[in-house]
Parts: sequence; structure tokens; C-alpha cells
Amino acid sequence: MVNSNESDVLVIGGGICGVATAFHLAQLGQRVTVLERGEIASEASGVNAGGLGGLGWGNNPDLQSYLTAGSFEIFKTLQLDMGYDIEFMAPGGLQGIHTAEQWDWVRDRVHNYQMHGYHAELLTSRETRAMEPETSESLPGFMYLPKRGKANPTKATMAFSDAAAALGAIIKTGHNVEGMTQQQDGSWQVQTNQGEFRAKTLVLAVGAWSRPVGDMLGIEIPIAPIKGQMWATAPVPPSIFHLSGSMESPFDWSQQSPDNNFPPEITHHGDTRVTRHLYGGQSRNGEIIFGGDRQLVGYDYTPDATGIEVNRGHASEIIPLVGKLPIVRTWAGIMPFSMDGKPIIGKIPQFDNLFVLTGLASSGFGRGPMSGKLLADYIHTGHPAPVLSEVDPARCVIFK
Repeated sequence: MVNSNESDVLVIGGGICGVATAFHLAQLGQRVTVLERGEIASEASGVNAGGLGGLGWGNNPDLQSYLTAGSFEIFKTLQLDMGYDIEFMAPGGLQGIHTAEQWDWVRDRVHNYQMHGYHAELLTSRETRAMEPETSESLPGFMYLPKRGKANPTKATMAFSDAAAALGAIIKTGHNVEGMTQQQDGSWQVQTNQGEFRAKTLVLAVGAWSRPVGDMLGIEIPIAPIKGQMWATAPVPPSIFHLSGSMESPFDWSQQSPDNNFPPEITHHGDTRVTRHLYGGQSRNGEIIFGGDRQLVGYDYTPDATGIEVNRGHASEIIPLVGKLPIVRTWAGIMPFSMDGKPIIGKIPQFDNLFVLTGLASSGFGRGPMSGKLLADYIHTGHPAPVLSEVDPARCVIFK
């Protein structure tokens, strides 16, 4: 009889990265167990805006292309070929341009994208309103990304978990990891509040908790927990069809100098707001959902009412309809931001058979599936894909 507490691979973390890794490992014939302290999708993977995709593959795909365009194809497969209803749609994305200076910057950016084979267009407000009638006619224009889409984050994360289980993976929720020990033969023993588990290989896919989990092994995984917050209106008839956002924050971030005390591309330095960030759209149930703030405040899940109002005002500049609808609920989640802005994916060099997948920042949902596939392939073959070289944990994970 096979011991159900013994596996080839143990994955700690039941968010999109953990369950996608388990799904792809199970596809490869590996015996996998996932240990999640809460429920599947109970953290950041289940509380985001569900944005997917980006610019497409381009002429010479880099890691960002692989993670966004590759994940987009995996989401598509999950719904269209495997029959999971994850509310996947691919209408494209629109990002509002607020000033003449932003227009010039976006024009050059779109030209550069097109030169490299990516999919992006610069539209006037009139052209945009033919596609998305509720967008503002007073803005200079919009950047249109036809390769963007959306899915229901909770349904999609749970679908990966179900698909992994259908292939034989064991999914354990309510299992809080209390200790991890490497045996003399290189295998791992993991102690949880509900028992002990063993495996040849251990994967840490714990998102914003990477630093405290690393502490248990005496290593520093340099991940900052960044709070993102969201808000929703009551359900209304279909009104917003594209994933919607703003070019204000990308423009502002492009002008900023790096600060070693903060990860890149966040909206606040301490209590000071440095930009407004925006993303969202309308879900199948009719709710209009937006968010955008990214603030380093520790593990704080309390939505900030002032930040919510700033974000709502920003959304109203893009889609005036939003300003007329009351907010009926707000919530927050914690995202894993690395200090250099790049994910951390691969083998931790100080240990045998120890891998990590974290640092996907605010786009963990949209980039998690391909991240999990690349890591699963690495574990299965023993060789990382060349595109993973820039996110090798060896660059930043250290013994303490």
C-alpha cells in the first residue's frame, strides 16, 4: 500500500502558482501533494481583478512574453479544451491616457512594441468609444492591447487544483507547515499541524509569505508583502467589456529612480502616494470591480478608505459611469514583490531538491500558470528553460 503522506514532490502553497505547478507535475507523471494552510485560492490568487495576457509573444519572446502569453494559452486550454468554467474571456484591454505628455510617451512605446512584434495600438477617444461606449470622451486617447483578457480568479485557481487532483495529485487544505527538515539522503520531511509528509523534492510557492517560510530554513528570500486593495459596485447590466486601466502609473514609474528600500512599481513610499494605479472591469455577475493601490504595510488586510476613493476617482476619469455607482464592498490582499522587480523561480542553490516560485508581484494570477509549467518542467527534467536564467534564485536568495 502506498503511503499517502509520501510523494515525489511536495508543494507548499495553494495559490495559483502552487496548484499550477502541481497540475503540470501531475501531467508529467509525478506524484504530487499540495499543502495549503487555508483553502485553495484563499489569499491573493482569489481576490484580484482576474486580468490576463499582455502584448503577445513578440518576435523574440523573453521571460515576460512566456509568462503572460504562455499563461494566457493555458487559461484558454483550461476552459475551451478541458471544460472548466473559469469565466475566461479575451476581449482585449484598454488603458487611458490622461495628458499630452503621456500621449507622446505612449505613442513611442506603442511604436517600439510594434517594431518587436508585440500587439498594441494607440487609439483616439472616439475610436475607443466605438469599442467601449462608456469610456470618457475627454481623455486624449487609450492604449489598446488586443491580447488581454480576464477570468474569475477563484474559479480558475480552484480549476487548476481540481485538474491536478483529477490526475492523481493530493490536495491538502488546512495544513499549516510548522517545520521542514532535509534528510541525509536529500529528501524532505515536512511537519504540519495535521501530520508529517515526505518527498524527494520540495517546492515553496507561498507568495507574500516567502520571507517567513525562508526563515524556517535559515535562508532569506527577499520578498516584500505589498497590500493591494479592491472595491466593487452592485451588479449592473453589461456596461464595460474590456479589461480597463490607466497609463498614469506606467508613465510615472518610468520617470522614477530606483529606491533600494522599496520594490519597483508600487504606489506609495511609506505613507506618501507617488502615483495612481488602476485596473479592473466588469465580472460575469455584473459587478464592476477596480483596484490598484500597492503599498508596503506588512500583513495588513484592512482596506484604506482614502485609497479606495482615490482609486474610484481615477476609474471615473476613465469610465464616468463608475462615479455614479455606489461601492458595496471592499477588500484587500497581500502580493509578493521582489526588490529587483523580477520573479524568483528555480532551484535554491544552498539545498538539494529545494525549489521556489514567488515574486510575481501584482500579476501572479495572470503569470502563475506558465510559471508553474516552467518550474514543473525544470523539476522533471533537471534542466531549467533558458528563459529562467534571469530569475534564478541564486541572484538574491542567501543563507542568513
